[in-house]
Amino acid sequence: MAGLTAAALAVVAFLAYQASASAPDHLGKPSSPSAVPSAQASDSPKQKPRDPLTVPAKSGAGVRVVYSLSDRRVWLVGPKNQLRRTFEVMPSTVGPPPGVHTVTSRSGTVPGSDGVPIEHVVRFADVDDVSIGFSAARDGSMASPDPRKKTGGVRMKRADGDAMWTFATIGSKVVVVR
Repeated sequence: MAGLTAAALAVVAFLAYQASASAPDHLGKPSSPSAVPSAQASDSPKQKPRDPLTVPAKSGAGVRVVYSLSDRRVWLVGPKNQLRRTFEVMPSTVGPPPGVHTVTSRSGTVPGSDGVPIEHVVRFADVDDVSIGFSAARDGSMASPDPRKKTGGVRMKRADGDAMWTFATIGSKVVVVR
């Protein structure tokens, strides 16, 4: 039994040596201040993650859908800035520009630009001949889109898609923030 244990330890030690010998030189070494790129060497503190229950401050007022590109999150905001619902989304490969948009069309059930059957499509922007809109995959998936394809579907869970469909009718305001 001791022989098997010794052999196993020897194999593990050898594999660990191989891994460390093939690792790039910069891994595991502390970086010096001069090695930090200038973009990271700014005096500004790191931004804290946004509280998901707090609607982004620069998203306007009134009834609106707020979509944060960096947070991958949507807020459905009612009258008097009352938060109705918030949820995570999976962005598409083609994103909408920040700013105020309007819901221009809706579709109950269609094939997505990636071929996945989707429902409750709420379109609000067009970028490079790609329609951008919120939707839910009928199978409930929120997989990352294929980066080689131009897709415009901002995916959400089915229950969130139901809420979006009820909330965002034609003419509704959609505010996209970074």
